[in-house]
Amino acid sequence: MNQQIIEGIQIRWDKISLHSYLRDIPVIRKLRHLEFHSPVTFFVGENGSGKSTLLEALAIAAGFNPEGGTKNYNFSTYDSHSELCQAMRVVRGIRQPAWGYFLRAESFYNVATKEEEYAKLAPVMSEELHKKSHGESFLAIAQKHFRANGLYLLDEPEAALSPQRQLTLLMEIDRCAKEASQFFIVTHSPILLGIPGAEILSFDGDRIHLCEYEETDSYQVTEIFINHREQLLKKLLE
Repeated sequence: MNQQIIEGIQIRWDKISLHSYLRDIPVIRKLRHLEFHSPVTFFVGENGSGKSTLLEALAIAAGFNPEGGTKNYNFSTYDSHSELCQAMRVVRGIRQPAWGYFLRAESFYNVATKEEEYAKLAPVMSEELHKKSHGESFLAIAQKHFRANGLYLLDEPEAALSPQRQLTLLMEIDRCAKEASQFFIVTHSPILLGIPGAEILSFDGDRIHLCEYEETDSYQVTEIFINHREQLLKKLLE
């Protein structure tokens, strides 16, 4: 029996414009429904394959601000999200999340700025994310906001993290997943993808499909580079 906070999604294509760019993304245009069975679900695939588009729509449909933050964040710096969220129905489980966070690497600066503004209006201390390095601020978000029974959507969280810090994030995600939280993560990190028991959904090809860790490009390219670096570079650079 599926026990996740979000068990799946359904797409109503009659609510999407016939001229929408969404119809030009191969795996998105064929998507009608999708089920989730693991506390940690990864979206993997080449750039432009639709991973972040789907994650963003899922986050908005689940009640988060398009640029990120908790569900208490309500602002817009640049309205860039697609109409997919309006056509998406979220299939929810019986559990309600106690907390949640939507992290987007590309708009994190805007969220950090808004966090400082919100702190001035409430009797709480600012996290002062702008005073931290990019990587430190990402980890600060994880360590403050990742809690039991939470819903978390992360778009390329490894973008600012060293390999060591990616391992720290991996441990934070695994800890919360074991405490009944649910994660949806877009990533190219072969480190994060190694979380045991995670469901990996590949966006490469013409349909979203399950794949094994060793089948991901992130693993295969990294493995080839590490084990055959000289031969690979010689072939690429000559």
